[in-house]
Amino acid sequence: MAYQVLARKWRPQLFEDVLGQQAVTRTLKNALKSKRIAQAFVFSGPRGCGKTTTARILARALSCVKGPTPEPCGICDACIEIAEGRDIDVLEIDAATHTGVDNVREVIIEGLSIAPVRNRYKVFIIDEVHMLSGSSFNALLKSIEEPPPHVIFMMATTEQQKIPDTVLSRSQVYEFRTISVKVVADRLRQIAAAEQIDIPEAGLLLLARAGEGSMRDSLSAFDQVRAFAGDQITVEDVVTVLGLVGRDLVFDMLDAVVSEDAPAAFALVERGIERGYDLRLLCRELARATRDLLILSVDPKRATDPDVASDAERERLLAMAGYWSREDLLRGFDLLTKAEQDVRVSDQPRYSLEMALLRLMHLRKLVPLAELLGLAEKTAPRTQVPTVRTVPNVPKGLVPGVRTESAGTDLKDRLLGEIKSAKSTFYNLVVAQALRIDVTPEGISFVFQANQKNARQQCEEQRPWLQQLAQKLAGKPVPVTVSVADGSAQAAAPRAATDDTRAEAMANATVQAVLEIFPVEKTTVEER
Repeated sequence: MAYQVLARKWRPQLFEDVLGQQAVTRTLKNALKSKRIAQAFVFSGPRGCGKTTTARILARALSCVKGPTPEPCGICDACIEIAEGRDIDVLEIDAATHTGVDNVREVIIEGLSIAPVRNRYKVFIIDEVHMLSGSSFNALLKSIEEPPPHVIFMMATTEQQKIPDTVLSRSQVYEFRTISVKVVADRLRQIAAAEQIDIPEAGLLLLARAGEGSMRDSLSAFDQVRAFAGDQITVEDVVTVLGLVGRDLVFDMLDAVVSEDAPAAFALVERGIERGYDLRLLCRELARATRDLLILSVDPKRATDPDVASDAERERLLAMAGYWSREDLLRGFDLLTKAEQDVRVSDQPRYSLEMALLRLMHLRKLVPLAELLGLAEKTAPRTQVPTVRTVPNVPKGLVPGVRTESAGTDLKDRLLGEIKSAKSTFYNLVVAQALRIDVTPEGISFVFQANQKNARQQCEEQRPWLQQLAQKLAGKPVPVTVSVADGSAQAAAPRAATDDTRAEAMANATVQAVLEIFPVEKTTVEER
């Protein structure tokens, strides 16, 4: 006997075997039980989800010697011949090759008046009915509305919108849905066991996802992988044959983004190219991974959903989920979706993908808008700073960046670094706006101008935390105070900078960088 592909060999023979279409099959079974059978049916839905198969099962149910019955016996002549596609009273017509009105008249209309040879009904199954021409639909219209009592039409289509409303209104329309990954994977597992094929669970999930909701497509992919690897199939075999992008590479790329390791990200892009991956598919898988992370963030219960991840992938996703906020994932998904389009039309798709990964790294540094607005409302606007100004001289220990006390400078630098790392928004909108930060043996003082009331209050609220942080860095209790600068005293006693203060200021790295761009001969240092 000639080899049968898995999609044909394991085609459903009963309504119960049609997976993922319970609403359709239950309605048809109840109609058969109550003998309320319409004269025309339209089965609409995506490819490979069971439309034509359901039409054949319905034809068997109508023609079975025990029928009409929702459970055809499968052993009578009518059931066997319909299953094999050779029953004389069941005509299966491909509308793609019979598009013209002459074809419709010759094959369908002229035979309507002829009674069935053996069965109760003469059944016309028209596949891809949307391919018929407008004249053909017009020729069928009256026959569909009022056919002879022994005629039933069953029409299958993947594009219902192309069927005239006049035809749809004269038929019962059944909507078929795509089949979930879990249902497809379960069916593939049953078939693999029956065919004695050894394949891991992760491989079954890859095949199920490759079908994109189509059982037939998944079974065709299964056949293809089996032809390549035999009855001992590995995940690598599935990835190789179907040209899929390995999830390990995708997760490694996201890890590189989290760690802001651009060289590693570029090396992973190179690895994907060496493996022969389609970079557009790689972008799509990166977007899908961000979608999976977002689902885990929004609904942790779906961690066990095979449509999100396999068991091995789930552990990796859960480990990464803590490093991403929902805002980052939403922005990242939009960025990667756009990158897929850019890669598709770009002459240099590699460059587009690499730049997308770099943009994704920088996106993670953005401060959430809600947090930024919240702190902005509590913080007074900054005082306008003149383009050129001088600052009165003060003792060395009170000028940030010019002090000679190395221990105090080190503690201050480490403290500011910790604040910026832990609370970047607080640092930018409050700490960085301070007039000065004094580090003395008596403690640390954050000094603000008199008009910086909101910033001073924010700093006061964070003072206990700042004190704990300073104690942790210094290894001993360090008092932290928040104070207001005595502006009148500073303005009343301005004095020229000393030679030592000027020399230390000129040695500051920031001052030197400015002087390289804007060279001057004389420099005046005054108190801020």
